Parts: sequence; structure tokens; C-alpha cells
Amino acid sequence: MAEHPILVTGAAGFIGSWTAERLLSMGHAVIGVDNFDCFYAPEIKRATVAQVAHTAERLGAAGRWSLVEADITDAGEMSRLFDAVRPSGVIHLAAKAGVRPSIEDPVGYARANVLGTSVLLDAATRAGCSRMVIASSSSVYGNNAKVPFAETDDVGEPISPYAATKRACELIGYTHWHLTKMPTAMLRFFTVFGPRQRPDLAIQSFLRRISGGEAIRMFGDGTTSRDYTYIDDIVDGVIAAYERIPRHGYRIWNLGGSSPVTLREMIATIGRVVGKEPRVTPGPMQPGDVERTWADPTRSAAELGYAPRTPFEEGVRRQWAWNLGRG
Repeated sequence: MAEHPILVTGAAGFIGSWTAERLLSMGHAVIGVDNFDCFYAPEIKRATVAQVAHTAERLGAAGRWSLVEADITDAGEMSRLFDAVRPSGVIHLAAKAGVRPSIEDPVGYARANVLGTSVLLDAATRAGCSRMVIASSSSVYGNNAKVPFAETDDVGEPISPYAATKRACELIGYTHWHLTKMPTAMLRFFTVFGPRQRPDLAIQSFLRRISGGEAIRMFGDGTTSRDYTYIDDIVDGVIAAYERIPRHGYRIWNLGGSSPVTLREMIATIGRVVGKEPRVTPGPMQPGDVERTWADPTRSAAELGYAPRTPFEEGVRRQWAWNLGRG
């Protein structure tokens, strides 16, 4: 009997595409799902899907990869898909992402993130899936005064609609596990970067602008910091969570590098990587942005064997090389 596939949502996106490729390299069959949302250019996502298909061919896994264009908030469509493919498990990475855009469209974010996650949890249970891994976010910590951020910290004060939807998904995931006992992992990603990063995100945008001699906008005084985490290290954590969540039932895990980098340091690093002095225009802090993120990886290290290995500047160099077609 052929292996039941693993279903990966958001498979045309940044984290989803690399996760699909890793699963294929491990010998799994993968069904990708994406609705090619126009938050950024759909042609970028279609090019990403073509890269995943090329990787599948190179691995001799073309028959183990397929992509379905579908909307995860459509309960009928998801029910039919799950009935047809009977996935062994789900890695749910699809979402409306971004703090600032969520302030402009809180209803759209609630629909895609909260409703979409609820639909998938229900469909996965009805289809008899063995487990589900769901992307959460470090944004749920808000402006937590305690650092580094641990999974046991109070996360009752999110400061953006995006963060609120991610915390809501964690609560819905817990309730669903309580009622169904389907193992469910929630992964709090800390500012993921690397090849295929979304074009609107700071590192990718700054690489393009600084290399082209354009001025960049620095919001705040440059002392805000982020725990940047390289894509390969994130995918390591996603796979480990998928493999180990049945031992835990329901669990939240931080996936972060635990080495925060200030905004000023990030800009200076990009300048070194591209070989140009950044031209910086100051701007005010933006609503919904947190002062810092900083992962406590203690639980993830102990339970997942999670150990991120990619220093920030090395990751930026890899991302820049990929942008130039050399990665």
C-alpha cells in the first residue's frame, strides 16, 4: 500500500516550500496546498512551486509531489480534499502574515488564520490524520518585559491583530486536542529569513534597496531587536516537531536562534554583505511592532533536539547569494 502523503499548507510560500522539499528528500509523499493569495505577487509563488517541482524531479520524487490550488477557509473544499488524499498528517504553514498589514485588515486576518486553522483541524480529525503541526509566531509574546521569551510566559496581551490571531489558533489547537486527542504542535517562529523570503520582509527588501543604492526607512532609533532564525534551522524544527508531537499530545515550542540582532546591526550587516554603505532615512516606530523578540530554546532543545546552527551574517550571505542566482 502506498504511503499516505503529508499535507503541507502554504506550500508555495517561503517556509512551506522548503518544508515540502525537505520532506521529499526524506522519502515522504507530499501534497501541497496554496491559494496564491495576492498579498505579494502570485508569480513569485508560482516560480517557487516550479522550484519545488524541479527539486522533486532531481530527487526522483516527481510522483510523490503534487500541489492543489485551494482556499483553506472553504470547509467543503477541504473536506473533499482530505477525503480524496487521506493525508497521514498535516503541517499547516498557510496564513496571512505580517503585523502592520493586519492592522489594516483585521477581519481578513481573522478569517484566513483563525477560520482556516479551525477548518483544517476539523478536516484532519475527520480524515483520521495522525497529527498536526501549526505555525504560530513569536509575536504572541507582545512587549513581554521578561527575556528570553519562554513558552510558559503569559501571552495574554498581543499588540496586533496578527498576533491575536496566532494566539487564538494556539487556544483553538489546545481545545481541539482536548476533545479529539489528535496530537497537535504549535510552533512559535522567530523572524525567519533566508532564500525565498517574502519580498516585503525587511532583510529581503533591504538587500534589494541597499544593493541598488536606494535609501531605506529605519523605524525607531535602531535599538529594536529581533531573534532572526535561518530557514534551514526552522525547517529542522518543523520536521522534529512533526516526528515527536505524538509523544506530547499538545505542545507549544519556540523555534528561534536565541541571538537577537538590533535593527542597526541588521542594516550594517546587509551593507557589509552587499558591499555598499546603507543610506538610512529615520522614521517613527510603527503601531503593532514589538520592541524585541528573543527565544528561550530550552524546551525545544530538550524535547526536539533543536539546535540552530546558522549565524546571522552567514545566513544573510546565503540569502544574498541566492538572490544573485549563486545559492
